[in-house]
Amino acid sequence: MTDIQKRLDFIDLLRGLVICLMVLDHTRDFVHYGALGADPLDLKSGGPVLYMTRWITHLCAPTFVFLSGLSIFLQKQNGKTGWPLSRFLLTRGLWLVFLELTVVNFGFDLKPGIFLQVIWAIGVSMIFMAALVHLPRLAVLAVGAIIVGGHVLLAPIDAPNLPAALQLPWSLLMEPAFNLPLGGFNVYPAIPWLGIMCLGYGVAPVITDPGPNRSRNIALMAVASIALFLCLRIPNLYGNPVPWTMPANPSEAPFAVLNVFKYPPSLHYALITLGIAMLLMLALPKLPALAQKPLLAFGRTPMLTYLLHIYVAHGLAVLIGLIQGVPIGAFWGHMSDPSRTLAAHAGVPLWATYLVWLAVLVILYPMSSAWAKYRATHKHWWTSYL
Repeated sequence: MTDIQKRLDFIDLLRGLVICLMVLDHTRDFVHYGALGADPLDLKSGGPVLYMTRWITHLCAPTFVFLSGLSIFLQKQNGKTGWPLSRFLLTRGLWLVFLELTVVNFGFDLKPGIFLQVIWAIGVSMIFMAALVHLPRLAVLAVGAIIVGGHVLLAPIDAPNLPAALQLPWSLLMEPAFNLPLGGFNVYPAIPWLGIMCLGYGVAPVITDPGPNRSRNIALMAVASIALFLCLRIPNLYGNPVPWTMPANPSEAPFAVLNVFKYPPSLHYALITLGIAMLLMLALPKLPALAQKPLLAFGRTPMLTYLLHIYVAHGLAVLIGLIQGVPIGAFWGHMSDPSRTLAAHAGVPLWATYLVWLAVLVILYPMSSAWAKYRATHKHWWTSYL
């Protein structure tokens, strides 16, 4: 292992952790009996444990996207510049969109469909980055700050009120949409996520700095991000479409403050999640080597692990349902459809959901570890696409 790889292990550790959290979120969607009928962020529906089980997974998407921007900067720093970098970003972005529309959609729904999630958002953001990488780094950082901080100003614009030719692009790029062609829907409009990718690209030199001040500078960025979140969120200032209100039980106030808007990611959401992610970036390398091992395996194989976990978790959900007597036909269709028989007749309590989550990780680890070792020793062009 090179000194550069050792120095950058903290990136893979963070990516591996958020993959584990993402697996938890999707496992909960698939197997928890309350997942389809209640809002996990509503304390009246599930209580604080379910709330935090859902809330910690807020870290996943912004961290993935942020680290994608950082990785693009590292590729440029390592010599892939100009058209070769743009070509890679363009082709990889199109590949991710294709995977979202095929392998990912089928894994979630067990039938063809259009359900645009984070892989779609990362893919489209990379397509935009194919052009943005030709700008100075600080210009890309400025683009990211403007998008993350300013896209909420465009929230009053709704696709149905636009000219017909603009409705579909707006629904794909700027606001969630539930009336796409072929019955599809989009919960990850791409432009707000592009802003987070630009931030990752823009601050990458600070995060990858080999000098003695790297940890201090990352900590300063993290603390500043969380502090700005608190300054904006507590008095309900600019940056989140939905203000928080004091609950009848004042002890629940922290939960209300943290209940920030994700679809699309608000400024408050980006500040608190990225602030926590940067603190974790500093803490994870201090874990024992044994604890780091699975995180590194998952973090070095994010695409393959993402694709595999959907089928493993959904497969276990089908198995649990069949054991509980649910007809096989109840599993076709999108998992969020409350009309599915599975929602009413299958599933396990939250404590058992955690056990299923651990089982998914145990199943994934040998495959992810083997693929990480293969990629480290076989430098084929296609390995960077999976």
